Amino acid sequence: MSTYFVIGEHLQGALTESTFEALGAARTLADATGGQVVGVILGHNVDDLSAQMMAADKVLLLDHPSLANYSPEAYVKALEPVLQEHQPRLTIFQNTAIGMDLAPYLAARLNWPLVAYCNQLRAENGTIITTSQIYGGKVMAECTLTDGPAMVTLLAGAFPAEAGQQGTAPSVETLSAPLDGLHTRFVQLNEPETGDVDITKADVIVAVGRGIQSEDNLEVAEELAQALGGVVAASRPIVDAGWLPRSRQVGKSGQKVKPKLYLALGISGAPEHVEGMKDSDLIIAVNTDPNAPIFDVAHYGVVADLFDIVDALLETLEE
Repeated sequence: MSTYFVIGEHLQGALTESTFEALGAARTLADATGGQVVGVILGHNVDDLSAQMMAADKVLLLDHPSLANYSPEAYVKALEPVLQEHQPRLTIFQNTAIGMDLAPYLAARLNWPLVAYCNQLRAENGTIITTSQIYGGKVMAECTLTDGPAMVTLLAGAFPAEAGQQGTAPSVETLSAPLDGLHTRFVQLNEPETGDVDITKADVIVAVGRGIQSEDNLEVAEELAQALGGVVAASRPIVDAGWLPRSRQVGKSGQKVKPKLYLALGISGAPEHVEGMKDSDLIIAVNTDPNAPIFDVAHYGVVADLFDIVDALLETLEE
């Protein structure tokens, strides 16, 4: 029987949404191949999280004080012998800061193949076909995984989280985690400051990317945001340039937002950015590149110069 492992992620006592997405992907593969889904949780005193992995047939709980917060050394030392013993057909990580750190580390130690940035997984004639989004989403690469253990990292939003939240409470097996002699330890979690505006509470967000061209042009985005009753946010390059504070950054290394309207101006749509805004109720993207990956997640897209669109919107709103 094929076994599909899902490495769960949790923060401040709650499983991440991407964990449920990964569980849903594993459940789809297991149902197609007659396999089994096994969730894996590393932590300390987190027994209650196991019951939430309802799409799993079974949960392996690795409990140790050194696993209370993510630490690469501790997680690898705890996971490696478990994976080595069970030899799962596929081990699924999320394409998050933790998953992208942990999966390559383990793949190298176990000498197992790893396919990263996956946005599709399917089973065909006993093999697993993956589709990866590379070069910022401009190229889709297919890979066939035949028999033998392998690993993947899944992009946020690739599978619906609801599929990983359905089912019944799985059986739970608690495993010991021998973690003596660690050389590193978790010190503290530093969360970003809220700043002048809390973009996570905004109903309307006008987000800008490299297409805004210069800091001076932020004024037109601010004008549009005010007219719509919203706030201005940005992709990472704008924040790294110092044009907006870190509190305005949307994405994996910034804030996760779910506004009623997300207007993306000149944003290409890299996976790291999409992870932070994919759940918005309505996404409208404006970009001069018709192949920009932002159009893959947008409900509506316009291939045009963002300044022409902003001017037209402001004229309409002023009427």
